[in-house]
Amino acid sequence: MSEPTGVDGVSPDATRADESAVAEHSLSRRGFVRMLGWGGAGATVALGGRAAVDAIAEQSAPSPEELARAAAFAFETATIESGHQPGIATPQQAHASFIAFDLDASLTASRIKALLQILTDDSARLMTGTAPIADQEPEMAGDPAGLTVTMGYGPGLVDRVNPAAKPSWLKPLPGYKIDKLEDRWSGGDFLLQICADDPITLAHARRVLLKDARAFTTVRWVQDGFLGARGARVTGTTMRNLFGQLDGTVNPRTSEDLGQVVWIGSDSGESAWLHGGSSLVIRRISMDLERWDEVDRPGREASIGRRLDSGAPLTGTNEHDAPDFEARTPQGFHVIGPAAHIRRARGDGAERILRRPYNYDTALSGAAGSGAQVNDSGLIFAAYQANPEKQFAPMQARLAEADLLNTWTTPIGSAVFAIPGLGELGEIPGKALFE
Repeated sequence: MSEPTGVDGVSPDATRADESAVAEHSLSRRGFVRMLGWGGAGATVALGGRAAVDAIAEQSAPSPEELARAAAFAFETATIESGHQPGIATPQQAHASFIAFDLDASLTASRIKALLQILTDDSARLMTGTAPIADQEPEMAGDPAGLTVTMGYGPGLVDRVNPAAKPSWLKPLPGYKIDKLEDRWSGGDFLLQICADDPITLAHARRVLLKDARAFTTVRWVQDGFLGARGARVTGTTMRNLFGQLDGTVNPRTSEDLGQVVWIGSDSGESAWLHGGSSLVIRRISMDLERWDEVDRPGREASIGRRLDSGAPLTGTNEHDAPDFEARTPQGFHVIGPAAHIRRARGDGAERILRRPYNYDTALSGAAGSGAQVNDSGLIFAAYQANPEKQFAPMQARLAEADLLNTWTTPIGSAVFAIPGLGELGEIPGKALFE
């Protein structure tokens, strides 16, 4: 089989895929990598303002223009801890693109590593508002708008590189009776999660990174999602899905919680390439808005166990009030019913995840007539956790068994990815996988 070719028909081995060239290509970007948390152990860098500028200046000597762009980086109060990829604990941006790839059958482990180095290098520049070397529209990189790029490794990539280091949970989820999964939304060897507060910034970053990968991969699927625009809602408020429900109320919010729920620690028993990392389960959930239209407000609130306006549990007043699952009506029924979503999701409270979902919505051409479906709508449910077998899967099993929301929702896509941790400055995520 002939070797894949890069731009202008030149073999990637003769261009940027050569590992020594990639390493040299990375040197000028390392100051920016540090600011993003793509650095050595123990560093926590505030993104924005003088702290960002000082962090960059300590590592390299970029131009004043580059420093100014870095100082304007859009994460106003967020921090990214060294050892974790951005785009997980990062405050959720308004727009997201999830892209799954299948690797070319001819790729060796060394060439996969070279591809990941190229993507790491260009992502680091894009996230700091600096155009990658091969960027043909460099002016479009100047406003990062909170851009993050997160890389995920699927079962196929790990099997190709180092199958002995594959965690037991890196495999498709068990089948659930509510699933109607489609191949066009499922699986994948490699994932890019690209998020930003500006769709133009996101589109430019996506094109740059897709061009990096095109000689090595085939795009398996793309899922684009959105939240409320930046500034349209108070920063830190919970997003709403297209049913009008607040989605993510019980997310872990402190460093301690994230350590318990999301991050894979060095004491976890997992391979070193995962330390500081996480796992990502992506479920594409179709939402039947036409049938949802037929449900009155009390019925909608009973299905989830929360009020639509405030997100408060039916037994409380404010969004973050603890639900009282023992409370009963004067007639003796549970206020939060046995099949209410929050009761089924909670279980005994042991399984927790970090929800980072995005809405999707496309108007359907040709729709006509009373009651016709006019939109293909739903949720890209992105869930981060340290171990999906122990956290996500038991929760999903309970929901599949009896959740009132199943009346109006159908999972049509599913994929699981390992999200490697970060090591030394400028290294690819999960470098130890290749050692």
